[in-house]
Amino acid sequence: MRYAIISDIHANLEAFCAVLERIDEMEVDQIICLGDVVGYNANPNECADLLRARNIQTVLGNHDAVACGVEEPWGFNRVALTAALWTRENLNEENLEWLRSLPDVLNFGAFTAVHGAPKNRNTYLFTWEDILPHLSFLEEQNCNMCFIGHTHTPGIFSTDGVYSVDDDSKFALGTGKSFFINPGSVGQPRDSNPLAAFGILDTEENAFEQVRVKYPIEKAAKRVVDAGLPQFLADRLALGK
Repeated sequence: MRYAIISDIHANLEAFCAVLERIDEMEVDQIICLGDVVGYNANPNECADLLRARNIQTVLGNHDAVACGVEEPWGFNRVALTAALWTRENLNEENLEWLRSLPDVLNFGAFTAVHGAPKNRNTYLFTWEDILPHLSFLEEQNCNMCFIGHTHTPGIFSTDGVYSVDDDSKFALGTGKSFFINPGSVGQPRDSNPLAAFGILDTEENAFEQVRVKYPIEKAAKRVVDAGLPQFLADRLALGK
């Protein structure tokens, strides 16, 4: 099986469409979304509609939870708060209900999918030390691999080291190891690379591939400004930060 793993779309329709086009070219068997469909950018309904139309299994992200009223935006900075409340006001009822229905965890047998840390979508996992307290989650889920998002930064965390993967290259996963893998962000990358990011898991090859995709950043940024969202959110797209 070939799985496309996407995360943190954040209502960036241009980036999401470019990623879906590349995924379709790569002939995957299934697409999985690690949450944060909405927030920050200007097209929350359109992005949610695409996921629903393509029946893409999705977990609930922290911005999704705030946007649909499952959580309040405690701890959000001023810009994130402004965008979250704008999103809550602009989502249609059908998409609000869909977001409320999303699970916290998806289990696909060989791997699981969450948004932030297992059992806490708001927790960031940046380092191996951050990962360590959550290794028992893999035993609970009866697998050796968990896909995570939330940080908007790609990375592979293994019991034998922490790895980065060059764009459009494959990483052999090997056997007998445990992994937490972050495919990066579709709609708001923060690794100083503005290209939209996602990953491909090939269970037959036992490999993970990091993929980056160009998209019309200027058009996405203009949508942000035209919607009345903070200028900072438009500017950061070109910086990848």
